[in-house]
Amino acid sequence: MKLSVKQKCAFGFGAFGKDIVYMLIATYLLNYYNVVLGMDSAFIGVVMMAARVFDAFNDPLMGIIVAKTKTKMGKFRPWILAGTVLNSVTIYALFAAPATDNPNAPMMKAWLIVFYFAWGITYTLMDIPFWSMIPAITEPGKDREELTSLARTCAGIGDALPTVLTMTIVPILGAGSAAMNMRIGYKWWALIIAIVFVVSEIVCVITVPERPVDLEMKTPKISQMFKSLFNNDQALVVVGSIILVYASLNICGNLVLYFFQFDVGNAGAYSTFAAMAFGVQVITMMIIPLLRKFFSKHQLFMSGFIIQIIGFIVILIMAYTGMYTAEKWYVLCVPGILIYAGYGILNVIMTIFLSDTVDYGEMKNNTRDESVIFSMQTFTVKLASGLAVLLAGFVIKWIHLDTRVGAINTNQALQGLRLWMTIPSVSLLILGIILYKTRYNLDDTRMKEIRKQIRNK
Repeated sequence: MKLSVKQKCAFGFGAFGKDIVYMLIATYLLNYYNVVLGMDSAFIGVVMMAARVFDAFNDPLMGIIVAKTKTKMGKFRPWILAGTVLNSVTIYALFAAPATDNPNAPMMKAWLIVFYFAWGITYTLMDIPFWSMIPAITEPGKDREELTSLARTCAGIGDALPTVLTMTIVPILGAGSAAMNMRIGYKWWALIIAIVFVVSEIVCVITVPERPVDLEMKTPKISQMFKSLFNNDQALVVVGSIILVYASLNICGNLVLYFFQFDVGNAGAYSTFAAMAFGVQVITMMIIPLLRKFFSKHQLFMSGFIIQIIGFIVILIMAYTGMYTAEKWYVLCVPGILIYAGYGILNVIMTIFLSDTVDYGEMKNNTRDESVIFSMQTFTVKLASGLAVLLAGFVIKWIHLDTRVGAINTNQALQGLRLWMTIPSVSLLILGIILYKTRYNLDDTRMKEIRKQIRNK
């Protein structure tokens, strides 16, 4: 089916709203519970990782439920709407933790556990069907790549908005930067973001059509769906790449705010740094369709890896040559731009790759499992985030970083922060290159052949 410009923009608006809430959680939940509330960082990391283990069972199950859904409204849109409304409640609750003198009290820990698990479950409800719509409503080629690029660009803007604005808006909403003021500011900021989220998904659901669902059509058994997924070797390669790429960025992303607060010594500069980095990411994702006129998907994908690796190495060089200070923090924008430009390329191409594996699976296994395959993307993105938070939580304790406001840390602690923020990320990206180069084979020529075979069936 051919989408109109209005429908593509509505889908992009949905991606924008969806990633606003995800990035608020991924970037600031650890900092909120650890620095603002004072909860133990290792405990937070364990909770978030435990939720990801739960997702290993929950996300594929949701993919199967979506695949078996048959309503006059479609099989994707009902879940997008329901998941959005429920998830918005959990977002607010997570940043509206009750006030207490003991942030490590059982009640506080239970609050985080209950609502973080609820957030993960309800986000799955809407995220899997959202991305599953791309291969369901487009065909391989230009139309799919344009929609994917637009959606990822809008998602990138959604990523940027809370990352850039949170540390500026929260003190304003809370009328101060003291811990109690920050608690209040986070609560109102989470409510605003939740409202924007709901509005964006309602617009998407109302505007973007689905192919009519045959209510009489038989759906495969659960065992058949899992079998087709694990028989789709190319989907598994892309899923592995997603884990490595997202974990790489999220490890750095969870530590970079601490880096600006305690190493650079200018927490206020983080918002400007993030704005510039995410701005480059968004521009990069916007121009992917243009770049595709000159470069293959393979060339773009490899360039994304290389650009990111260079960015992480530049940060490490700057750290050990003393190039940045609280006043000269802006030199860090150079590696920041490289890292997020590379990530912007990888983000779009990975989504295109995953959509292509749906067509590959249909050709190979005679089943079309958009929801099951994209449930693996949802799971792996959250898994990468969970692994990164778990590692960040323990790193803060291992290096003995003093997270009190205005604390002066030892040189040993700061060096540990710099190393953990860069070396693991570079290592994961190198593994990603090896996995892709040795296992992935759905190039542009192969996809044309697959599309032709599907049409001839």
